[in-house]
Amino acid sequence: MTREELQQCHGRAMAAAARLRLPLRSRVWRGQAGEFTGGGTGSSMDFQDHRAYSPGDDPRHINWQAYARTGSYTMKLYREEVRPVVDVILDASDSMFFDPLKAARVAELFYFLAESSLAAGASLALHAARGDASLTLDPAALRSHQWLEAARGLKAEDPTLPPGLSRLPLRPNAIRVFLSDLLFNTEPDSLLRHLGQRHGTVILMAPFLASEARPDWSGNYEFIDAEAGTRHAHRIEPAILRRYQEAYVNHFSLWKTSAIRHQTAFARIPAEEELVSALFREALPGKALEPTT
Repeated sequence: MTREELQQCHGRAMAAAARLRLPLRSRVWRGQAGEFTGGGTGSSMDFQDHRAYSPGDDPRHINWQAYARTGSYTMKLYREEVRPVVDVILDASDSMFFDPLKAARVAELFYFLAESSLAAGASLALHAARGDASLTLDPAALRSHQWLEAARGLKAEDPTLPPGLSRLPLRPNAIRVFLSDLLFNTEPDSLLRHLGQRHGTVILMAPFLASEARPDWSGNYEFIDAEAGTRHAHRIEPAILRRYQEAYVNHFSLWKTSAIRHQTAFARIPAEEELVSALFREALPGKALEPTT
């Protein structure tokens, strides 16, 4: 994709990020100061409760009016405000970019996930994985539009393998978004189990093309394996097309079943539909996203 095309994708993603974001309100966060409710008490202006004074407590939070009345020290408790943690993992497999329409949708979703997280004040980490190779992306590469070149430059010894996530420095208690078309052969349970380690909340965002899901092939074709780069000639008869469609449906039914089992939000996002419309229709009902207001 050209820099101009990426800038256009970024603009569409920013428009979507003004209306939708990751489900940050559904989590009880612990950690750095921010605007979201935490699991403890802190120093915001939002009063929460009283409790008895204990040695070592911050004297600034003593209720001096109550002390004047009772002679006992009590503490004012305030709502803790913390900063959400978001890890975005991009599947940089060639199948994500072989078609210009799909590549644009991948770029829009990547920009959207990153920009909406930053707008919410989240601590953001960006990663890319291709086969047995992976890297952590510099967030500065987001708005310079250099992230795609870095991700596509990943050199995997075996690019036909599922994206290697085991070496990524995923952070505890994070929302972990895996942006992938899921067109690889692996056991969904093992991947979701890995992403959910250390109290991670997992979200799957899967861009797809209608021509992948419902092809109208008939006759002789030369198919290209996007990862291996090999070519294979086939004649497509109705029975073969039917078997392909059944295998495709079964593949994603398996992912959906596994996502339910692991309490993972799973949204498949069509590439042909306008971004905001697709996100509202596919990601919002499944709680992969929430409105910004």
